Amino acid sequence: MTQNTSDAALQSLLKNGFSALSRGDFASAGDCCREILQAQPDLPQGHFLVGLLGLESKDRKTAFSAFQSTVRLDPDHAAAWAQLARLYMTEGQVNRADAALRETLRIKPGDPMVLDLIGTTLTLMGEHSAAQAFFARANQQQPNFPPFMQNLANNLVYHGDTADADTIFRDIIRLQPDSPQAHWALASSTRAEDDSHIQAMQQCVARRGDDPRANAFYYYAIGKEFEDLQQWPDAFDAFANGAAARRATVDYDEAAEIDMFRCLEETYTAQWLRENAGGNPDSSPIFVLGQPRTGTTLVERIITSHSQVHSAGELQQFGLGLRRLADYRNPKRFTAELFTAAAELDAARLGALYLQTTAKMRGNTPRFVDKLPQNYLMIPLILKALPNARIVHLVRNPMDACFASFKQLFADAYLHSYEQGEMARHHARYRRLMQTWRERFPGRFFDIEYEDTARNLEPNARALIDYLGLPWEDACLEFHQQAGAVTTASAVQVREPAHTRSIGRWRRYEKQLQPMLDALGKEGITVE
Repeated sequence: MTQNTSDAALQSLLKNGFSALSRGDFASAGDCCREILQAQPDLPQGHFLVGLLGLESKDRKTAFSAFQSTVRLDPDHAAAWAQLARLYMTEGQVNRADAALRETLRIKPGDPMVLDLIGTTLTLMGEHSAAQAFFARANQQQPNFPPFMQNLANNLVYHGDTADADTIFRDIIRLQPDSPQAHWALASSTRAEDDSHIQAMQQCVARRGDDPRANAFYYYAIGKEFEDLQQWPDAFDAFANGAAARRATVDYDEAAEIDMFRCLEETYTAQWLRENAGGNPDSSPIFVLGQPRTGTTLVERIITSHSQVHSAGELQQFGLGLRRLADYRNPKRFTAELFTAAAELDAARLGALYLQTTAKMRGNTPRFVDKLPQNYLMIPLILKALPNARIVHLVRNPMDACFASFKQLFADAYLHSYEQGEMARHHARYRRLMQTWRERFPGRFFDIEYEDTARNLEPNARALIDYLGLPWEDACLEFHQQAGAVTTASAVQVREPAHTRSIGRWRRYEKQLQPMLDALGKEGITVE
C-alpha cells in the first residue's frame, strides 16, 4: 500500500474503533486497536483508543498504561493528560494528578470533553469554584449534551444556585428521559406536590430491569418524593430497595474499617500529640465534623453567618495533604496504612500545606469553615498540625443519625450506610472513637447537640460563637437568609429557619428499622 492509502486505512480503523466503543461493542473496538497498533505501533490515537477501551471495560491498569503511552508519544495530547489526571485522582495519587493536570492546562485545550474532564478532576480535588468555569466552557462548546449538563448542574447545586440547576436537570430529562442521576438530583432539590414524577421514575425502573447503579438513583429519588407526600411505608420500601441496589455496587470492607479504627486508637495517643509539637500557628480554620446528616450544615451556616467567617465547604484538602506528604497511593481514601504513615509526618509542614491548598476557597474573612464530616478521623492530626484551629463536633440521636445516612445516596463515601447492620456497627465505632478523643484531648473540641440546637437555637448558637472566640452577631440566628454554596444533601433544607421535623423521624419506620436498632443495642448503644 502507498503511504496515503495506509494513512486512510488507519483513519478508517480509528473511526470504526471509536464507533464500536460508543456502541459498547468492546470486542470490535479491541480488534480495531490490535490492527491499528500492529500497523503503526507509535500512533498516539491508537494508544488513546486502547485507554478509552480500558476505561469502559473497567480495566484500569490497561487504561493507565495506554494513556501514559499516548503522552509519551504525543506530549501535547490534552485528552490523554486529562484522563490521567482524573485516573490518578480517583486512585488517590494526588501528586501525580497535580502533575498531569498541569500538563493538561499547559496545552490550553478547547475540546469540550477535555474541559469537562478538567472540571471533574478539580471537583475531586475539592476546587469546585475553579471546576465551574471548565464545566461552563464544556457546555458552551457542546450544548445539549447530558453528561456535560449534569456536571454543570451538580456544580450549581453545590454553589447554591438550585433554580438554574433544576432547569438543567429538566432539560436533561427532556433530552434523555431515562437519566437516573438527573431524576435523582431533581427530586433532591425540589419538593414533590404529587406522584407524577414518581410514576415516571417507576416506569424507568420497570424498563431498565436489573440495573443496580441506575436503580439506586431512581429508588432513592422515589423514596424522597414519597416522604414529601408523607406516604411513609412506600417511602421506606423505596429507600430499602435503593440501599440494596447501591450496596451491590460498592466494595465496603468492614474488616478493613475495624483495623483502621484500631490503628487510630493505638497510634494517636496524648503522648503522640505532645511529641514533636509545633504545627502551624494559624488560627483561621474552623472544622465542623461528625457523621453525615447530623446537622453539620446547620451549624456551619450559623457560624458562617458571622461577618468574620467564610464558608469554604466540604474540603478534601486535609486528607489530601496526608496523601501528598506520605506519598500514599492506595485508592481507598482512609485506611490503617494511611494513618500509620500520617503519624510520622512533620506537623508544621502538614499545617502549612493545608493552608496553602485551601487558599483559593477560604475567602477574604479572618476565619473559614471546613465542613467535611469525616475529618473526625483526623482530629489528633488537626490538633497537631493546626493547634490554634477550632473544632466543632455534632452529636445526634444514634437512630436518627443512622437512618438519615441509610436513606441518603452518597457519591463515593460512607460505603457502610447501605445495610442496616453495617450502618449501626460503623456508628458504634465512630462513637467509641469520639469518646477516646474526648478522654485523650480534653477541651480541644466543642460538642454541640443537633436536637438541642434545633429546639433552642439562640443559647446554643451563642455558646458556639463564644467557643470560637468571636463577638456575638445577631446574623448568626438568621443563617437561612445567607447566600452561597452548600456542599451537601442539605442544600435545600438549610435555606429555611431551624426546625425540628427531622428529630425522631426514624420512629415512623421503627418496625422496618428493627435490625438497625438491634445492632446498636448489641454494641451497647441505647436509643431514647
